[in-house]
Amino acid sequence: MSTPEAPRRRPATDAEARALASSLRLRILRMCLDTPQTNAQLAERLGRAPASVLHHVRTLVDTGFLAALPVGRGPRGSRPRPYLATRKSWTLDGRDDVGPMVTALVDALQEVTAVRDGPPETMMSRLGLRLSEAQQVDLAERLEALVEEYAARPPTTGGRPWSLFVALHPDPDRD
Repeated sequence: MSTPEAPRRRPATDAEARALASSLRLRILRMCLDTPQTNAQLAERLGRAPASVLHHVRTLVDTGFLAALPVGRGPRGSRPRPYLATRKSWTLDGRDDVGPMVTALVDALQEVTAVRDGPPETMMSRLGLRLSEAQQVDLAERLEALVEEYAARPPTTGGRPWSLFVALHPDPDRD
C-alpha cells in the first residue's frame, strides 16, 4: 500500500495559534469532528456554561476551524445552530511557537482521559533514546508518515473514535 503524500502545511496566523492554544477549544474541535454539535450539546458534554462555550465556539468559527451549519428547529421554537470541524488545524504547521500548543494538547489529553468511565484503554509509553541526528530525522519522518497515512484515510463507518497523541522532543533531563 502506498503512503499518501503529506499535505502542504503553512504556519498558523497569530489568531489561529491563539485559537488552538486552548484545551477546551481542542476538545470542542474533536467533539465536532464527525458529528455536528450545537452549542447546547457541547456545553452539556463539557459540563460548562453555554455562554462560556459559545465564546470558544465563536473563536473557532471566526478562525475557520469550525463551520456553522444551517439553523435547525429545536424545542419551544428555539433555533439551534450545529457546528462541524473543518479539519483546518491539520493543514497548519505548528512547529514555530509550540509552547502554548503543547500545553493545550497535554491539558486536553489529561481532561479527556480523566473523564473516562471504566478501565483505561489509553496506550502510553515513554522512551528515552540517544540518537544521532540522522537517526532522529529518520524516526521523525517515519512517525510523521504513519500519522499522515492514517490522517488521509476516510473515517470508517461504524468505527470507534480514537485519538492519537505523539511527541518526539529533546530530553533536557539527561546529559
